[in-house]
Amino acid sequence: MAFLRSDLNNHVLLLTIDRPKANAFNLELIGELQNAFKQAAKDSQTRAIILTGAGRVFGAGQDIEEIRARGDQISFREHLLKTYNPLILQIRQIEKPVIAAVNGPCAGASLGIALACDMRIAADTARFVVGFGGIGLAPDSGVSLLLPALIGLGRALEFSFSNLPIPAEKAREWGMVNRVVPLENLAQETFTSAVELSKGPTGVYGLAKRAFNKAMLSNLEEVLEYESYIQEVAGHRPEHKEGVAAFLEKRQPHYI
Repeated sequence: MAFLRSDLNNHVLLLTIDRPKANAFNLELIGELQNAFKQAAKDSQTRAIILTGAGRVFGAGQDIEEIRARGDQISFREHLLKTYNPLILQIRQIEKPVIAAVNGPCAGASLGIALACDMRIAADTARFVVGFGGIGLAPDSGVSLLLPALIGLGRALEFSFSNLPIPAEKAREWGMVNRVVPLENLAQETFTSAVELSKGPTGVYGLAKRAFNKAMLSNLEEVLEYESYIQEVAGHRPEHKEGVAAFLEKRQPHYI
């Protein structure tokens, strides 16, 4: 079953995550995204990319049930090395503009993917949640680097620890998103921006991304690697088991 819709219109590739009910990631969806970016990088007709979610949710991050089903046998490190780490690098390294159209709640790994995009245009209904601490995990998917780079270390730590949502307008004020628009205008506004970019010198855009990556994110691969190590530790601690149990039972976790 396909969970990613792909539409090319006017040199703009629209990638829509469509996995009910909260666009949570499983292995199949991550593979579809990796393949979509691989193909987009080679396709001369694709000059700009939009990534969004179906419905009113951008993405809830990793599907907890999938991880839970794999039990104690799962290696969080191996999972990240095969899934989110290469996807984050694909988004940063593709030499074409990538815009995240954040149509609603965005949490966990979905937050990392949105932050990896070159620009973010958010609906006024969007909110951003670091999410990992809510199930006893540490930030991964590049969040530990990208979030403080955009909003500052103090704010990044505060919202990682508290797990409180960052509303769209506050995200714009802090530089996490470029623009906030009414939800009903999001698709058109994002497409218009992407079309304008597609008319520009995409080769130069690619070189600009290289330069910005070198200047601001030169340690991204190293950070992703370290996140996978940290998550392996966190994923086998009692806090994670309690966090997941509390999440599934819809109660407050009791950490000791």
